[in-house]
Amino acid sequence: MSIASRPLRLWSLVVCFFAALSASSAHAQATSGNPALEKQLSRIDLGIGAMGTITKDVQGTNYLNADIKQEASKTVGALITIRYTVSPYLGGEFNYSYARFTQHFRDSASGQDLYLIGGIQANASEYSFGYVAHPPHAILGAKPFLSAGLGTTAFRPTPGGGQSLFSRARMTYYYSAGLEKNLNNHFGLRASFRQTFYKAPDFGVNYLELQKRTWTVEPTVGFVIHF
Repeated sequence: MSIASRPLRLWSLVVCFFAALSASSAHAQATSGNPALEKQLSRIDLGIGAMGTITKDVQGTNYLNADIKQEASKTVGALITIRYTVSPYLGGEFNYSYARFTQHFRDSASGQDLYLIGGIQANASEYSFGYVAHPPHAILGAKPFLSAGLGTTAFRPTPGGGQSLFSRARMTYYYSAGLEKNLNNHFGLRASFRQTFYKAPDFGVNYLELQKRTWTVEPTVGFVIHF
Protein backbone atom coordinates (compact mmCIF):
# COMPACT_ATOMS: atom_id res chain seq x y z
CA MET A 1 0.00 0.00 0.00
CA SER A 2 1.44 3.39 -1.00
CA ILE A 3 1.66 6.41 1.30
CA ALA A 4 -0.94 8.11 -0.88
CA SER A 5 -3.48 5.47 0.13
CA ARG A 6 -3.77 6.90 3.66
CA PRO A 7 -5.58 10.09 2.51
CA LEU A 8 -7.71 7.84 0.30
CA ARG A 9 -8.75 5.82 3.34
CA LEU A 10 -9.63 9.00 5.23
CA TRP A 11 -11.73 10.25 2.33
CA SER A 12 -13.44 6.85 2.21
CA LEU A 13 -14.41 7.27 5.87
CA VAL A 14 -15.79 10.74 5.17
CA VAL A 15 -17.83 9.43 2.24
CA CYS A 16 -19.06 6.52 4.37
CA PHE A 17 -20.13 8.93 7.11
CA PHE A 18 -22.14 11.22 4.84
CA ALA A 19 -23.68 8.28 2.97
CA ALA A 20 -24.86 6.83 6.28
CA LEU A 21 -26.20 10.20 7.38
CA SER A 22 -28.19 10.53 4.16
CA ALA A 23 -29.48 6.98 4.48
CA SER A 24 -30.67 7.52 8.05
CA SER A 25 -32.47 10.73 7.07
CA ALA A 26 -34.22 9.00 4.20
CA HIS A 27 -35.07 5.72 5.90
CA ALA A 28 -38.22 7.06 7.62
CA GLN A 29 -39.76 7.77 4.23
CA ALA A 30 -38.55 4.47 2.78
CA THR A 31 -40.11 2.46 5.62
CA SER A 32 -43.35 4.44 5.83
CA GLY A 33 -46.22 1.98 6.11
CA ASN A 34 -43.90 -0.94 7.00
CA PRO A 35 -43.59 -1.02 10.82
CA ALA A 36 -41.73 -4.36 10.84
CA LEU A 37 -38.95 -3.07 8.58
CA GLU A 38 -38.74 0.20 10.48
CA LYS A 39 -38.38 -1.68 13.76
CA GLN A 40 -35.47 -3.75 12.41
CA LEU A 41 -33.68 -0.72 10.97
CA SER A 42 -34.12 1.20 14.23
CA ARG A 43 -31.99 -1.46 15.93
CA ILE A 44 -28.98 -0.75 13.68
CA ASP A 45 -26.39 1.97 14.16
CA LEU A 46 -23.08 2.86 12.52
CA GLY A 47 -20.19 4.37 14.45
CA ILE A 48 -17.20 6.06 12.80
CA GLY A 49 -14.39 7.30 15.01
CA ALA A 50 -10.78 8.39 15.26
CA MET A 51 -8.65 6.03 17.32
CA GLY A 52 -5.35 6.40 19.13
CA THR A 53 -3.16 3.33 19.64
CA ILE A 54 -0.60 2.67 22.38
CA THR A 55 0.96 -0.81 22.37
CA LYS A 56 2.82 -2.53 25.20
CA ASP A 57 6.47 -3.38 24.47
CA VAL A 58 7.49 -7.03 24.81
CA GLN A 59 10.87 -8.62 25.41
CA GLY A 60 12.22 -12.11 24.80
CA THR A 61 14.84 -14.24 23.09
CA ASN A 62 14.69 -15.56 19.53
CA TYR A 63 15.95 -18.92 18.31
CA LEU A 64 19.45 -17.43 17.99
CA ASN A 65 19.34 -16.63 21.73
CA ALA A 66 19.43 -12.89 21.06
CA ASP A 67 17.69 -10.79 23.71
CA ILE A 68 15.21 -8.59 21.81
CA LYS A 69 12.84 -5.82 22.81
CA GLN A 70 9.92 -5.40 20.40
CA GLU A 71 8.43 -1.89 20.28
CA ALA A 72 5.46 -0.57 18.27
CA SER A 73 5.17 3.15 17.58
CA LYS A 74 2.23 5.15 18.90
CA THR A 75 -0.12 6.17 16.11
CA VAL A 76 -3.69 7.10 15.17
CA GLY A 77 -6.20 5.27 13.04
CA ALA A 78 -9.90 4.77 12.46
CA LEU A 79 -12.59 2.50 13.92
CA ILE A 80 -15.88 1.58 12.23
CA THR A 81 -18.51 -0.30 14.25
CA ILE A 82 -21.90 -1.64 13.12
CA ARG A 83 -24.27 -2.61 15.94
CA TYR A 84 -27.58 -4.43 16.13
CA THR A 85 -29.33 -3.89 19.47
CA VAL A 86 -32.38 -5.95 20.44
CA SER A 87 -32.67 -4.74 24.05
CA PRO A 88 -30.46 -2.92 26.57
CA TYR A 89 -28.64 -6.15 27.47
CA LEU A 90 -28.81 -7.98 24.14
CA GLY A 91 -26.87 -6.75 21.14
CA GLY A 92 -24.08 -7.58 18.77
CA GLU A 93 -21.44 -5.64 16.86
CA PHE A 94 -18.91 -5.90 14.04
CA ASN A 95 -15.71 -3.85 14.21
CA TYR A 96 -13.20 -2.83 11.58
CA SER A 97 -10.17 -0.76 12.53
CA TYR A 98 -7.18 0.50 10.61
CA ALA A 99 -3.86 1.96 11.77
CA ARG A 100 -0.33 2.25 10.38
CA PHE A 101 2.66 1.90 12.71
CA THR A 102 6.38 1.06 12.78
CA GLN A 103 7.56 -2.03 14.64
CA HIS A 104 11.14 -2.03 15.97
CA PHE A 105 13.12 -5.07 17.08
CA ARG A 106 15.93 -3.71 19.26
CA ASP A 107 18.84 -5.18 21.18
CA SER A 108 17.67 -5.11 24.81
CA ALA A 109 21.04 -3.90 26.13
CA SER A 110 22.03 -1.24 23.57
CA GLY A 111 18.59 -0.19 22.29
CA GLN A 112 19.84 -0.40 18.70
CA ASP A 113 17.78 -1.97 15.90
CA LEU A 114 18.68 -5.60 15.21
CA TYR A 115 18.52 -7.20 11.74
CA LEU A 116 16.16 -4.58 10.23
CA ILE A 117 17.49 -1.03 10.54
CA GLY A 118 14.71 1.56 10.73
CA GLY A 119 12.05 -0.94 11.77
CA ILE A 120 9.11 -2.40 9.88
CA GLN A 121 6.28 -0.16 8.72
CA ALA A 122 3.01 -2.06 8.60
CA ASN A 123 -0.75 -1.62 8.32
CA ALA A 124 -2.88 -3.26 11.02
CA SER A 125 -6.54 -4.08 10.29
CA GLU A 126 -8.83 -5.60 12.92
CA TYR A 127 -11.95 -7.59 11.98
CA SER A 128 -13.96 -8.67 15.02
CA PHE A 129 -17.42 -9.58 16.30
CA GLY A 130 -18.69 -9.08 19.81
CA TYR A 131 -21.48 -8.77 22.35
CA VAL A 132 -22.65 -5.29 23.36
CA ALA A 133 -24.83 -4.09 26.22
CA HIS A 134 -26.37 -0.66 26.85
CA PRO A 135 -27.22 -0.35 30.57
CA PRO A 136 -30.32 1.83 30.90
CA HIS A 137 -28.89 4.20 33.53
CA ALA A 138 -27.43 7.44 32.14
CA ILE A 139 -24.00 8.73 33.15
CA LEU A 140 -23.44 12.49 32.88
CA GLY A 141 -26.45 12.68 30.58
CA ALA A 142 -25.04 10.05 28.19
CA LYS A 143 -25.89 6.40 27.56
CA PRO A 144 -23.16 3.94 28.62
CA PHE A 145 -22.21 0.78 26.75
CA LEU A 146 -19.97 -2.24 27.30
CA SER A 147 -18.76 -4.73 24.70
CA ALA A 148 -16.39 -7.67 24.32
CA GLY A 149 -15.53 -10.08 21.55
CA LEU A 150 -12.89 -11.63 19.34
CA GLY A 151 -11.65 -11.70 15.79
CA THR A 152 -8.39 -11.29 13.92
CA THR A 153 -5.88 -8.54 13.23
CA ALA A 154 -3.99 -8.61 9.92
CA PHE A 155 -0.49 -7.09 10.00
CA ARG A 156 0.62 -6.17 6.47
CA PRO A 157 4.09 -4.67 5.86
CA THR A 158 3.95 -1.70 3.50
CA PRO A 159 5.74 -1.79 0.12
CA GLY A 160 7.86 1.26 0.97
CA GLY A 161 8.85 0.57 4.57
CA GLY A 162 7.95 -3.04 5.19
CA GLN A 163 11.41 -4.49 4.52
CA SER A 164 9.86 -6.97 2.03
CA LEU A 165 8.48 -9.05 4.90
CA PHE A 166 5.30 -11.11 5.02
CA SER A 167 1.71 -10.40 6.11
CA ARG A 168 0.49 -12.28 9.16
CA ALA A 169 -2.79 -12.46 11.10
CA ARG A 170 -3.23 -12.80 14.86
CA MET A 171 -6.22 -13.94 16.88
CA THR A 172 -7.46 -10.87 18.75
CA TYR A 173 -9.64 -10.43 21.84
CA TYR A 174 -11.06 -7.08 22.91
CA TYR A 175 -13.26 -5.25 25.35
CA SER A 176 -14.56 -1.69 25.31
CA ALA A 177 -16.53 0.71 27.46
CA GLY A 178 -17.86 4.11 26.56
CA LEU A 179 -20.56 6.74 26.43
CA GLU A 180 -22.92 7.82 23.68
CA LYS A 181 -24.80 11.12 23.55
CA ASN A 182 -27.70 11.41 21.10
CA LEU A 183 -28.10 14.86 19.53
CA ASN A 184 -31.32 13.90 17.71
CA ASN A 185 -33.12 10.71 16.63
CA HIS A 186 -30.49 9.79 14.04
CA PHE A 187 -27.22 11.40 15.04
CA GLY A 188 -24.99 11.35 18.12
CA LEU A 189 -21.49 11.42 19.56
CA ARG A 190 -19.60 8.41 20.90
CA ALA A 191 -16.42 8.08 22.96
CA SER A 192 -14.91 4.85 24.22
CA PHE A 193 -11.89 3.09 25.66
CA ARG A 194 -10.92 -0.17 23.94
CA GLN A 195 -8.19 -2.69 24.66
CA THR A 196 -7.13 -5.51 22.36
CA PHE A 197 -5.00 -8.57 23.21
CA TYR A 198 -2.97 -10.62 20.73
CA LYS A 199 0.41 -12.27 20.12
CA ALA A 200 3.06 -9.80 18.96
CA PRO A 201 3.58 -10.10 15.17
CA ASP A 202 6.76 -11.65 13.74
CA PHE A 203 6.02 -11.01 10.02
CA GLY A 204 6.81 -14.60 9.09
CA VAL A 205 10.52 -14.42 9.99
CA ASN A 206 11.90 -16.88 12.54
CA TYR A 207 14.55 -14.54 13.97
CA LEU A 208 11.78 -12.05 14.91
CA GLU A 209 9.60 -14.68 16.61
CA LEU A 210 9.41 -14.07 20.37
CA GLN A 211 6.13 -15.87 21.20
CA LYS A 212 5.05 -13.03 23.50
CA ARG A 213 1.55 -11.68 24.01
CA THR A 214 0.92 -7.95 24.01
CA TRP A 215 -1.97 -5.49 24.16
CA THR A 216 -2.99 -2.19 22.60
CA VAL A 217 -5.13 0.49 24.24
CA GLU A 218 -7.34 2.43 21.83
CA PRO A 219 -9.14 5.58 23.05
CA THR A 220 -11.71 6.55 20.41
CA VAL A 221 -14.04 9.46 19.70
CA GLY A 222 -16.41 9.97 16.82
CA PHE A 223 -19.96 9.98 15.48
CA VAL A 224 -22.80 7.51 15.51
CA ILE A 225 -25.66 7.23 13.00
CA HIS A 226 -28.95 5.63 14.09
CA PHE A 227 -31.09 4.31 11.24
